[in-house]
Amino acid sequence: QVQIVESGGGLVQPGGSLRLSCVASGSIFSIYAMGWYRQAPGKQRELVATIATGGNTNYADSVKGRFSISGGNGKNLAYLQMNNLKPEDTAVYYCNRVQRGIVYWGQGTQVTVSS
Repeated sequence: QVQIVESGGGLVQPGGSLRLSCVASGSIFSIYAMGWYRQAPGKQRELVATIATGGNTNYADSVKGRFSISGGNGKNLAYLQMNNLKPEDTAVYYCNRVQRGIVYWGQGTQVTVSS
């Protein structure tokens, strides 16, 4: 079993920055992918960014050039640096981890971009 915990959300003004953190614990394997997804009110959950073993990353077009995903120094970590935030980035942000074909999700952290 794997537990996922996100942190770092909050209220920020347009143009501001936030850094989200995700920590996975439990039965951690060395081959994995971790990702950030978001869900705005009334919308489906959508991909934001992913990172896999070896450091390969993938981004949604809407966040390219503004957001950056990284794994830090541990194979159980995923950070999402969000710069130049826009009101349309407002959503609950979820972290997930995929290993051995199983997807584990966290509870989410709210990000609100508003003046």
